[in-house]
Amino acid sequence: MPPAPIRFTLGTKFVRTIVTECLYVPLLLRELAHADIVHVFSASYWSFLLAPLPAVMVARAFGRPVVLHYHSGEAPDHLARSTVARAVLARTSRNVVPSSFLADVFSGFGLRADIVPNLVDLAKFRFRERQPLRPRILSTRNFEPIYNVACTLRAFQLVQYHCPEASLTLVGGGSEAPKLKALAEALDLHHVTFAGRVSPDLIAGYYDSHDIYVQSPDIDNMPVSVLEAYSSGLPVVSTDVGGIPAILTHARHGLLAPAGDHQQLGRCILQLLEDPQRARDLARNAFDTCHAYTWTTLRRQWLGIYRDTSSAN
Repeated sequence: MPPAPIRFTLGTKFVRTIVTECLYVPLLLRELAHADIVHVFSASYWSFLLAPLPAVMVARAFGRPVVLHYHSGEAPDHLARSTVARAVLARTSRNVVPSSFLADVFSGFGLRADIVPNLVDLAKFRFRERQPLRPRILSTRNFEPIYNVACTLRAFQLVQYHCPEASLTLVGGGSEAPKLKALAEALDLHHVTFAGRVSPDLIAGYYDSHDIYVQSPDIDNMPVSVLEAYSSGLPVVSTDVGGIPAILTHARHGLLAPAGDHQQLGRCILQLLEDPQRARDLARNAFDTCHAYTWTTLRRQWLGIYRDTSSAN
């Protein structure tokens, strides 16, 4: 947070970026001087240039090894476009990604990456079987183009045609919010709730009060939202993009539809409603995978990476 005298700059888009960066770099210089290993979290495009790049540069200036943790599903396009990103990733001590999908993307650019999955805290969620399985559908993806929430709305139109009492709750926010609300009205949808952004301590309640989880991204990596749905006992319907098939095997842990295919997405939801026992079996199978994504399991992987990185430098 900027000092009080310049806090007003946070309300202006590009000025906010400049001020934040001017505060960020001195902070890096102060803190990284005392680090043994620098763990850098990374997204893509401008975010990569504004946050990970300065951190890597400062770490290298101090001679500190860098573990770069890259988690963006937009990696195929980002790495194809950005010479800077490829050069940085080629010179880190270790690159870590959460899915085999991203590891394969990195490999395609001659970059090595270790896989450490995303984390879910099972203590925050309550697993329960949905009996009866009610047509109460939940989505928790933000309203940005890559998540294609419009596809979920169109799928819900098909579901509501066959099941008029069905409801859909959309948790999230973003630039597409006005368009999505207009689309819901144009499709004459009923029982659709735009819940807005929800704080992390409240999100478990939304999973607990719904019966089916749906998402329809066009680009994705390893969404924690799917793991949260697993942890809560919700059967999951999703598009089959990015790293999602690595954690959701079709007809074993949930149901998958092609990207942008709202009709198949809707049919998958109806299949679950028509066969509640199958939905419960999928949810149980999915929950059984969650222990691989807990801190107890992932802690050993991270400590191994830190030890190997430290001993190699």
